[in-house]
Amino acid sequence: MALAVNKELIKQIEILIQNQDNITILDLLQDEHHADIAEVLEELNLDEATYIIKLLDSEKTSDILMEIDEDIREEILKKLSAKEIAEELDELDTDDAADIIAELPEHRQETVISHIEDDEHVADIKELLTYDDDSAGSIMAKELVKVNENWTIPQCVKEMRTQAEEVTRVHSIYVINDDDKLIGRLSLKDLLIAPTKGNISKIVRPKVDSVNVNENVEEVAKIMQKYDLEAIPVVDDNMVLLGRITIDDIVDVMKEEAEEDYLLAAGVSQDVEADDSIWELTRARLPWLVLGLFGGLGSVFIMESYEDIMANPELGRLFFFTPLIAAMAGNVGVQSSAIIVQGLANDVVKGSLFNRLLKEVGLSLINGTILGVLVIIFGFITNMDLNFSLTIAISMLCVIIVAALIGTFVPIILDKRGIDPAIATGPFITTSNDIFGIFLFFYIAKLMLGF
Repeated sequence: MALAVNKELIKQIEILIQNQDNITILDLLQDEHHADIAEVLEELNLDEATYIIKLLDSEKTSDILMEIDEDIREEILKKLSAKEIAEELDELDTDDAADIIAELPEHRQETVISHIEDDEHVADIKELLTYDDDSAGSIMAKELVKVNENWTIPQCVKEMRTQAEEVTRVHSIYVINDDDKLIGRLSLKDLLIAPTKGNISKIVRPKVDSVNVNENVEEVAKIMQKYDLEAIPVVDDNMVLLGRITIDDIVDVMKEEAEEDYLLAAGVSQDVEADDSIWELTRARLPWLVLGLFGGLGSVFIMESYEDIMANPELGRLFFFTPLIAAMAGNVGVQSSAIIVQGLANDVVKGSLFNRLLKEVGLSLINGTILGVLVIIFGFITNMDLNFSLTIAISMLCVIIVAALIGTFVPIILDKRGIDPAIATGPFITTSNDIFGIFLFFYIAKLMLGF
């Protein structure tokens, strides 16, 4: 049964910590899931959370640290000695250990590593730290089960038992040759029913999906999603088996990417949270607000160039419809760009760009025509001049077409240039479509109404 994290429990733990009633705290938390305990620690203050971490054994607290919020973990690690951190890292898989090491200041990293007793563990951690942040190597774990193609079945089973002690969960059994090159995988069923005197080479399955150690993590996520893989081996350019990536690591990647895209779409250029400092929040949000400001000023200059129509009581009413035109342009642009960005993320946007744009034009014609008819009906109900209603409707139709084209074209071009296309779903598209929309509105109105 999951631990019920509520105000009563938090208050109880706070009192127990205050009284230093360690026995009761251990009885309360020792058998609980590490994710539930992490949730508890996030509700405590920093000193109380650190107290719990130091009280529980490293086998449990290492998992707790990986579940807890990164900012809180960073603060807790500051309160732990290098030896205490090393004890936590000894219990973690290499990929998680490397993540924690990377979060430490440079001057503490070597000190902590020097306190890790397992030399092989240290070597693996140092290797992982050398890979680029967005590469498969940065999220792979060195722990896996691998067997040599020349081993006998009994020898294979014996080696697997030894290796499995260091692996939290065995997803696959990988087969290598004498040069450590990945040549296939083993089915547990085939291993169980194989004759005991046979060799692994007789039952190996040569077809195995793998990724290069330098492959981008987003591409790795797409491959694992496409083939429904729980784990995938990582190899170098010579097909030497280096490690494996498991589904939990990919879920983290997808979550981070989704959060990043959401922030970009909202006009926030950096990874920030609500409780970050005012300076950090300002630095992340201000650039897009400045873009919006210049976009708004551009719209003002466009409207000023048509200020002579303000003197005309009939034509002056055009200005009342500028929010409608700007809103429709922004909404259509965001819709189009959001669909394209999602398609690019899922790798389903393929084929000719011209055909994609042609499809958007057709869709815009349908939507724009329906909305234009509604505007004409509104004009009829409010006794608006027919020419005036037609001007609004036709202008809106043209604006919708242009906005859809911009919303489709921009993210595709950004993606081809290696820029995150999610940037096109936020203020960038909204602002540009506002400017184009208002310009087209008054230009078309000038042609139709003759001012």
